[in-house]
Amino acid sequence: MTDIAPRRAEGKVLWHFTMSLDGFVAGPGHTMDWMTDFAFRPGLLQEYAASTGAMLGGRDGWDAFPDVSGIYGGEWQGPVFVLTHHPQDAAPVAGVTFLDCDVAEAARIALEAAHGKNVEVLSASIGRQLLERGLIDEIDLHLAPVLLGDGIRLFDNPGGAPVRLDLVHGGDRTAVVDVRYRPAAGG
Repeated sequence: MTDIAPRRAEGKVLWHFTMSLDGFVAGPGHTMDWMTDFAFRPGLLQEYAASTGAMLGGRDGWDAFPDVSGIYGGEWQGPVFVLTHHPQDAAPVAGVTFLDCDVAEAARIALEAAHGKNVEVLSASIGRQLLERGLIDEIDLHLAPVLLGDGIRLFDNPGGAPVRLDLVHGGDRTAVVDVRYRPAAGG
């Protein structure tokens, strides 16, 4: 398999998550305590911090983690947009804008604020809605060697049609990606 090219600022809408092997991007109640002790490719966080111009998330995720200072280990700073049906009860936070609008309008606002850099969508629900409307340019996933068994799925669409994807790197866009792990000792 060919390595993925470093992330660049291209004005794309990226649905970006670290995900468990069983498809969860957060634990129950949006918990993220499972996201420890994983080794990422050197420089990965810096690539995302440099190529990201704005973040777009949802209210449930925001309420679980209302601190923007830790995004990419504190290396990223920029506008954060939180899509919510009730912005009036959100406490004001510098650099965070609470939006009550259509998901496509929220993406447009975030892209404009990103000034040619990428917008990262950090919400499973918002990502699904944008994908349904053809507004996701790429899906960036980092598979973590863990099985959560419960939580917030990346893509939850009961009764919906399958969504086919093209592999961005490699020769065959329809290639299956092979991943092989074994249970860790003691855990």
